[in-house]
Amino acid sequence: MAHHLIIGGGGMLGSGLVRSLADKNNQSSVKITLFDLVEPQWASKSEQNDNNVEIITCKGDIADPATAHALIADRPDIIYHLAAIVSGEAERDFAKGYRINVDGTRYLFEAIREANEQDGYFPRVVFTSSLAVFGAPLPDVIDDNQILTPRSSYGTQKAIGELLLADYSRKGFFDGIGIRLPTICVRPGKPNAAASGFFSGIIREPLAGLPAILPVSDEVTHWFASPKAAIGYIEHAGKLASSLLPEQRNFTMPGVSASIADEIAVLREIAGDEAVKLIKREPDAAIETIISSWPKAFNTKIALDLGFIPDSSMREIIEIYVKEHEPQWLSDQ
Repeated sequence: MAHHLIIGGGGMLGSGLVRSLADKNNQSSVKITLFDLVEPQWASKSEQNDNNVEIITCKGDIADPATAHALIADRPDIIYHLAAIVSGEAERDFAKGYRINVDGTRYLFEAIREANEQDGYFPRVVFTSSLAVFGAPLPDVIDDNQILTPRSSYGTQKAIGELLLADYSRKGFFDGIGIRLPTICVRPGKPNAAASGFFSGIIREPLAGLPAILPVSDEVTHWFASPKAAIGYIEHAGKLASSLLPEQRNFTMPGVSASIADEIAVLREIAGDEAVKLIKREPDAAIETIISSWPKAFNTKIALDLGFIPDSSMREIIEIYVKEHEPQWLSDQ
């Protein structure tokens, strides 16, 4: 029975990943363990794919070494490390960001190393990193060999995670892949503490007939992926043959380069001027400082050659959200 461990399994990406893994499991039994700070809410057994899928939920503190040892006690085959303190919160609470994003990652990697030395345990580890590992000054288009130059605490913490993953993989303790996810848009649900949250908010809230705050200028350009594409990236990273992987174990995922103006133009096409009028421009210097240092576009040859499939446009990204969530604004039309 294949065993998948999803750390951060209560979040948007973790929840989507477990559904995708369960839906695609048609031939053999699979065990999926979901771990988060708060125990993930998950389906009843009647929803577990004809009893071929065993789903276990648990909670704990990833920054506790004992937690990491307990999570790998059953020797999961694939570990998806998605848990993190997001960018805005990591900047505001320096100690918390390092505790979760750095200490928690290292404790997990150390637990795997010790198990490897004890009994040869050698799992695939998928680590979700961020575009925040890059900071200005930057070229207009960044390739896979760009030096990491984070200019935020979150970016620094993710860069440290990438270096740890590369070194532990080099030493043969596990088979690691670090994937730098584009900013996810449009995120469903309530806003989170990420500095990039407004990229989703200026679409999600107006589509629900609610006001949204835009803290940066319309010219701000960024690198995006839909939740659907991001979940696909994570799942694909988990099953890639080791023989196909380059020596470089951390690389950027494909995405769509688009500006705030591009987002608003698609919103206008889909929901009209009344929706666009719900966007309120309230400049925020702190957010502008963080976002302005982030990259705008990438050449993601490694990921594309390995079969990671991106969205085609900002319109497709927003249409995916509309199709999956049927916003109230459109349903009332």
